Amino acid sequence: MNEYKQQVIDFFNNRTAYDDEGERHPQEAKKLLDLVPIKPGQKILDIATGTGLIAIAATQKVGSVGYVMGVDFSPGMLHQARQKIAALGLKNIELIEADAESLELHPHSFDAIFCCSALVFMPDIPATLRKWYHFLKNGGYIAFSTPGETAYMSSVQMEICQRLFNIKLPHILEPLNTPEKCRHLLQQSGFRDMQIEIEPFGEYLSLNDTNKVFLNWRGESFYPRGNPLVQLTETQLDKLQAEYRAEMEKLATNEGVWLDRTTYFILARK
Repeated sequence: MNEYKQQVIDFFNNRTAYDDEGERHPQEAKKLLDLVPIKPGQKILDIATGTGLIAIAATQKVGSVGYVMGVDFSPGMLHQARQKIAALGLKNIELIEADAESLELHPHSFDAIFCCSALVFMPDIPATLRKWYHFLKNGGYIAFSTPGETAYMSSVQMEICQRLFNIKLPHILEPLNTPEKCRHLLQQSGFRDMQIEIEPFGEYLSLNDTNKVFLNWRGESFYPRGNPLVQLTETQLDKLQAEYRAEMEKLATNEGVWLDRTTYFILARK
């Protein structure tokens, strides 16, 4: 497990409010599930299953003759999922602790593959999509969600880095941050019948909370394809943090700072 992936594991191991009412994750999981016509007896794969939001609901849809596999490399997330599965008494679901990029499964095994908001964290997205295509039965579905280009203050972060230190910070949501990029990657992997739904979404945050959004200049943000900020000194990082805070103050209104969380919901078939 490389340093980046261990960082992601540590982050999600500490998430305990993932299923709380009002959180975004249950809403996204439900919307993804609604995109796919799951039938009794089918086999479903849920990648980055987390607390099992999709996997558990899919288990109830496929019934006792169906089967669901949930995969995640965060033991903390899987522990929460197992507690829910035990409470419901579900038998036709299996949780695997594994790195989704290293997963080896029988080809043509699944009727549908889901991935809620996690594909963007995978370093080699084209290779991941090709692998999932291999796992699917002919005619099977892939459904995933991913934040849009304007989400999570990404453009602000990039502009500050360029202006202060001439650093080209990679867009944290690459390479899925436009519908065109999503469609192109799916076509390259062999998928067809792409449908992309854009759901505008956002919320107001206090100035203090904006500092927690996808941005810790000391390397705790997720940059799957490289983070150039690790080369900066503490003094430079402090300067970046101060500039970011100043930009947030400019954006603040009486209601707070608007955090865009526009999300794409993508469906395709093999």
